[in-house]
Amino acid sequence: MSDNWFYRQLLEHGIAGEVAEPLALLASIAAILAIIILATVILRRLLRTICYRWLTKNRYRWDDILLDHQVVDTVSWFVPILLMNLSIDALLPVDSSIYLILKRTAQVCFVLIGVLSVNAALSAAGDLFRLLKMKRADVLNGFIDAAKIVSYLLGIIFVVSILSGMSPWGIISVLGGMTAVTMLVFKDTITGFVASVQLTATDMVRLGDWVEMPSYGADGDVISISIHTIRVQNWDKTITTIPTYALVSNSFKNWRGMTESGGRRIKRSLMIDIDSIRFCDPELLKRLHDIRLIRDYLATREQEIREHNRLLLGEADCSLPINGRHQTNIGVFRAYVIAYLKENPNINQDMTFLVRQLQPTEHGLPLEIYVFSKDKRWAVYEAIQADIFDHLLAALPHFELRFFQYPSGHDLRWLGQRNGAQEGQAPH
Repeated sequence: MSDNWFYRQLLEHGIAGEVAEPLALLASIAAILAIIILATVILRRLLRTICYRWLTKNRYRWDDILLDHQVVDTVSWFVPILLMNLSIDALLPVDSSIYLILKRTAQVCFVLIGVLSVNAALSAAGDLFRLLKMKRADVLNGFIDAAKIVSYLLGIIFVVSILSGMSPWGIISVLGGMTAVTMLVFKDTITGFVASVQLTATDMVRLGDWVEMPSYGADGDVISISIHTIRVQNWDKTITTIPTYALVSNSFKNWRGMTESGGRRIKRSLMIDIDSIRFCDPELLKRLHDIRLIRDYLATREQEIREHNRLLLGEADCSLPINGRHQTNIGVFRAYVIAYLKENPNINQDMTFLVRQLQPTEHGLPLEIYVFSKDKRWAVYEAIQADIFDHLLAALPHFELRFFQYPSGHDLRWLGQRNGAQEGQAPH
């Protein structure tokens, strides 16, 4: 204690050494606590105030992320701990037990604050990348989570090393000998990290992607990507949590290609009652000529058919529609659908555009519409699709076509009433 300032002052004031030594030790500890309190209250608060004021007043946006993740607040704790460490060296004898306890306490605090600072900086780095690269920040999430886990592990190793007096490398070598146990304990973390790296390398999923994974009941937007799980907010606002490795080992649908393209696909069929399909007679063609969208088509088609029949059949009898070429109501309706969609401003004409017949089934003849709407927003897309089929369903009777549907209760009642009326009129 001979080099302690408090001890020397007490001796100069005539206090015996046996009494001066514990008093000097208490005074040193009190001084250390006072320095810590003053550094925490004054210096740390002053440093935080200056940094906060500068970060909030400047014109840059990226540094606001440091405030959001409390990077400055966490790092500022180094000031009181550093002063504590210096005051311990200056005021306490190196060979005393209290020196060893406080010195190790200060070192443990350094490690803890270092780990917290590193984790805050990593979180800020992820948000900063999101600010610069928009939705592509999720490519770093797996690496950031892995780096945080590594920092926590290193922090635990150094804390144990400080408290036990062992070398950190000795602790790491012991853990290396427990590789099998470590692999078992961190199996999910290792699997998730590998899957996260694969997702990142292949760019399979990003924040904000609309994904569909029926096996997990997921159908909605990705709101969170971590090393262990991916969280999807479904359209009914429920949250589905999917293990990260499941997206690598199982199949799922990502709608990002649709959102980044020029339109959203409309693929739906009109089921035409086959019994209503027939050749167009002159009366029907005359009525169809009044439809503006197909007026030119009908005139051109009729001229082409007359010329073909004249060259092919000569004077043969064309009064029967099966002789030669004749227009059908389903063919004219298909031409009308094409003209209607070509004129629709909500349809992207530069993408795939098909109006085709599919294989007839027991439900009728499917007339499939395969086009893309310009607007990809869900509600608007559904409205565009509904408007198209509202119109086409209402237009079918003008072509003397019927939409196929199973008989309903109303149809059966009507049929029963008609049969009953016919039986009542039949002669006895």
